Formats: sequence, C-alpha cells, structure tokens
Amino acid sequence: MRSTPRTADMTDGAMNTPLLAVRDLSVAFNTPDGTVNAVNEISFDLAAKDTLAIVGESGSGKTQLAFAILGLLARNGTASGSVRLEGEEILNLPERQLNRIRSERISMIFQDPMTSLNPYLRIGTQMAEVLQLHKGNTRSEAYDEAARMLDAVRISDAKSRLRMYPHEFSGGMRQRIMIAMSLLCRPKILIADEPTTALDVTVQAQIMDLLADIREDFGTAVVLITHDLGIVAGATERTMVMYGGRVMETGPTDKVFAAPSHPYTLGLLAAVPRLDVEQEALSTIPGEPPDLLNLPKGCPFSRRCPLVHEPCLERMPPLERFDTDRLRACYANRETVQP
Repeated sequence: MRSTPRTADMTDGAMNTPLLAVRDLSVAFNTPDGTVNAVNEISFDLAAKDTLAIVGESGSGKTQLAFAILGLLARNGTASGSVRLEGEEILNLPERQLNRIRSERISMIFQDPMTSLNPYLRIGTQMAEVLQLHKGNTRSEAYDEAARMLDAVRISDAKSRLRMYPHEFSGGMRQRIMIAMSLLCRPKILIADEPTTALDVTVQAQIMDLLADIREDFGTAVVLITHDLGIVAGATERTMVMYGGRVMETGPTDKVFAAPSHPYTLGLLAAVPRLDVEQEALSTIPGEPPDLLNLPKGCPFSRRCPLVHEPCLERMPPLERFDTDRLRACYANRETVQP
C-alpha cells in the first residue's frame, strides 16, 4: 500500500485533530470521448479556523475537488480516496446523509449568486427555508435569524430587505446574501468558490474583508477557491497551487508569494498586475492547459514549463518537502525558479 506523504499543509496540531482530512482524493468523469481525470490524488488537512486558498487556472480541478468533498459531482463523476470530517468518513455517503452535512457542517458559496438564488422567491423566504429545514425553527424564528444574519454581512435595513427579490440587489449584495445563507446553520467550514468573480475591485475587497470577519466572528474555517492570486495575499494563511488536477506546491501564503518554488506558481504571480512595478504588458503563461482526457505522461505542466527537462516528460514529480512547512512537485533546482 502506498503511504500518503505528510504534506506541508499538515501542521502537528492539524495532524492530531484535523477538522477536515483529505487523503488521495481523485475525481474522474466518464464521457463519450473517454475518462476525464479532473483531480488526481490530492491530500491536505484543514484545522479549525484555518484559511486555505486553492489556486490555479480554470480547469485545474479546484471546483471539482470541492464538489467531491460535498458530494455534488455530476452523475458521470466518481470520487475515490478519503474525506474525513472530524474523523468521520463522508466521501460518497448516501444523499440523505450528505444533505445533513451540507449547510450544518460544511457550506459552500458558489460562483454566480444569481443562479444560486431562486429568482421567483423573496430573499426572506429562501433564507427562512434553510433554518426551518435544518434547524426546525418556526417561520417567525427563521425570519428573525435571517435578518440578524443579513446584519452580520453588513446589509442595512435587513428586515425590509427580506421582502425583496434577488434581481433587486446588486451583484455584490447578492454575494453577501449567499454568504449569509451559507452561515445560517453556523457551519464549521465555508468553501467559497470564486466569490469575487464579476465584481469590481472595490466590492472584491469588501467581500474578502467580510470573509475575514466571518472567520473571526463565527470561528469558521475558510477554503477560498480562485484563479486570481491578487485576492489571496493577506486573505489566507496557506495556499495550495493546482494544475492539471494535481498539487504543484503548497505552503504558507506569505512564503509562496515571496519565494514561489514551482515554475507554474511563478507564472501565475507574474501575470498579476502590480502598482509598484512599471509594466508595458501583462505577463502570460505560453501554451494551453493540458487535455484532461490525455494527460502528459510526466508533469502536467511540462509542455508549458520554461525549465522542463527529461525527467519531467517521463514521470510525475512527487510532492516533496523542501522546507519545514512547504512542499512542491518539481524536478528543477529550487534556485532556478526564484523571481
């Protein structure tokens, strides 16, 4: 049996009592064209009140990783490995049991709040239903709690807002409503999938500040899924970089930003606009993301990597520790990938 490496995400405390322990999680989809290997042997721990960013380009497997944890994969998707929530195995549980876990213990904010909210129902009705279903609250109790939660996410005049429909709110306000709904049952883990997509920069900052406050006020562990490294710095304690369904590197966010150890991470950071450096044009990573129906034999980034050499084409680099709290999957000398 292959042993799972102790990753940099797994601090001594997290190893003893992780809130969420993911081991060798893989996700595959059966399609008419073949098997799509969207996620490949991902392992990480999440401690109480922890903040983890999962970053990478679209198609890197970030969202499908979250969907597998919550049992939300499409019908043609299968997940293997292990996902333990407070020591309890939850991967591939029956739908009825997963429904109790969702919202009550793990909640998710989806990318587009407009498609997540029912356009035909008032906000108050949608929020109250969550509490009536999961907590057994009366209608009056549920509405009172819904108003308190809207206040908590800084939506003014909450009681009157409960009578409004989703289309009467701006994009940023709808995102706040989704955050409020996800917190109604006081979950221990909040997964935010691209929570700032399509929002202007000012509103993005407000949403990120709100997530930070939620962690402090509610003691909630936050997993932030994003392709935008610009919103990660200062918002999370740890960062896991994914590409082609695999982890490229992982470690404390400040260290990943200050000294990226993988060529892919370096490319992502170079593509982030900076105010302190004069830039004539934004940097890009040449080439295209890998075909998940036909992944390269070796490292999935090998066809786009400026430091590629023979071993990269033959076998996937193992995720190995190179510092007390960092890992990376790369055959290149670490000194050659410094910015």
